[in-house]
Amino acid sequence: MSEQPVPILMYHSVADAPNDATRTLSVAPEAFAEQMALVAESRFTPVTATELAAHWRGGRPLPPRPVLITFDDGYEGVHRHALPLLARHGFPATLFVSTGWLRGAHDTGGGLDTMLDWPQVRRLAACGVEIGGHSHTHPQLDQLDDGALAEELSRCTEIVAGEVGARPVSFAYPYGYSSRRVRAAVRAAGYAQALAVGNGLARRAQGPYALRRVTVRRGTDAEEFTRLLRGRALGRTFARDRALTRGYALVRRARQAGLVVGKAGRPRG
Repeated sequence: MSEQPVPILMYHSVADAPNDATRTLSVAPEAFAEQMALVAESRFTPVTATELAAHWRGGRPLPPRPVLITFDDGYEGVHRHALPLLARHGFPATLFVSTGWLRGAHDTGGGLDTMLDWPQVRRLAACGVEIGGHSHTHPQLDQLDDGALAEELSRCTEIVAGEVGARPVSFAYPYGYSSRRVRAAVRAAGYAQALAVGNGLARRAQGPYALRRVTVRRGTDAEEFTRLLRGRALGRTFARDRALTRGYALVRRARQAGLVVGKAGRPRG
């Protein structure tokens, strides 16, 4: 069984004119096209989250130089801009949807920009995109009590199953935040694997419920993207992110312990 580390690319929006709330994590369509061309030229082979986890669980073979292309939240540009490029290259991908953010009967109004609707999600699924869960309303799951956590997971799972016709088996934690309790709840909800952030390569030793991803941003140029694919200089590239993550972790642990935390210390995501 291969123990090779695998890059998991984390995208959010793909848009020409994103709003202020999504701009930093929104990739321009032209940049996304260049990045997918680099994946192809570098002879990486995209697989889904389920395929990667199945390999590491049971020895199912992976192709040489595997990579995962993932999208969080459910922005409309994934259908408009990303899908034609994925189809052109024959690339599978994984989309993690926050069901309460998508347009349609379950919309809670929380979406940060123009979101997918369910016919578009079904079209993505029909074209080889795995549809995974990303909670219902995109909260920080480690800050919820057990009842609210279970509701976020079950509501998301039920809606995806009803709308797409297949129960989701892969999950991504909103903001990348999890804890042992959250991971146990995700497993109990029927998910076979879950992805965090971490801005490092995914490794089998991380376990199926804490697989790391690397963030692709609007400012990620071709040189940096190539480094992400090859797992080079990730510590330097994401040094600021990791420092912020450590600070946020202290704040969240203090909240969970019932300590009073000032408003200025709250993480944003």
